Amino acid sequence: MNPPLVLTVAGSDSGGGAGIQADLKTMLALGVHGMSVLTAVTAQNSRGVQGVWELPVEAVRAQYRAVVDDIGVQAVKTGMLASAALVETVAELLAPVEAPVVVDPVGVSKHGDPLLAEAALDSVRTKLLPVATVATPNLDEVTQLTGVRVGDEGDMRAAAGAVLSYGPRWVLIKGGHLPTGREAVDLLTDGTEEHWLRAPRHDNRHTHGTGCTLASAIASGLAKGLEVPEAVRQAKEYVTGAIAAGFALGSGIGPVDHGWRFRD
Repeated sequence: MNPPLVLTVAGSDSGGGAGIQADLKTMLALGVHGMSVLTAVTAQNSRGVQGVWELPVEAVRAQYRAVVDDIGVQAVKTGMLASAALVETVAELLAPVEAPVVVDPVGVSKHGDPLLAEAALDSVRTKLLPVATVATPNLDEVTQLTGVRVGDEGDMRAAAGAVLSYGPRWVLIKGGHLPTGREAVDLLTDGTEEHWLRAPRHDNRHTHGTGCTLASAIASGLAKGLEVPEAVRQAKEYVTGAIAAGFALGSGIGPVDHGWRFRD
């Protein structure tokens, strides 16, 4: 039997820790067939992003049509979209898709480099989030999109409500940056159900690619037919192990280990 089909629409990370590269590694590790639509090329390493070059809208559209019209998809994950034109093009392409869509509203890199133009934020709010089955913002992205600042767990409900107001079916507020001691706490909700996900916080600075990896893992679970809460639970378990196994690469922040389950 063929593996489930998952499409990532995102940018390239030349250092291999995040972006398209992280997405495809995650999908392989979780037993699905990963396919890609490249939106931008970055010159990037463990120290940061040295350059970004967006692909033309026509190239993004052509890649998408080539995959979807011939092969099909069972889940889609979006990552770095960079500009309003790319956000709006991708949202338009995804609007008629029946497969679940995981939107990772990438705003900045792990090193603090901007990956989304300020002018694109409104397009993310009004065009992209409404087509999302699950949106997965971190705390900085929540503030960028909604103005809500999360200082503790109690603020996460308000953050979730603010993101849900833009139309995604579910939102996962990632609380990894909260000072919550030994636990990394996330909140998954559709406005009715609440699922608090807790995992050990690992003392490891090599966490490049966590957001891309988590969103891709969720999309992989959805492509396998899991319901959203179970797909997110399994994805968090996978990314927690990948963070624990993160390794040094170059002289800066290394990546999580996408193949941690296969190591001795």
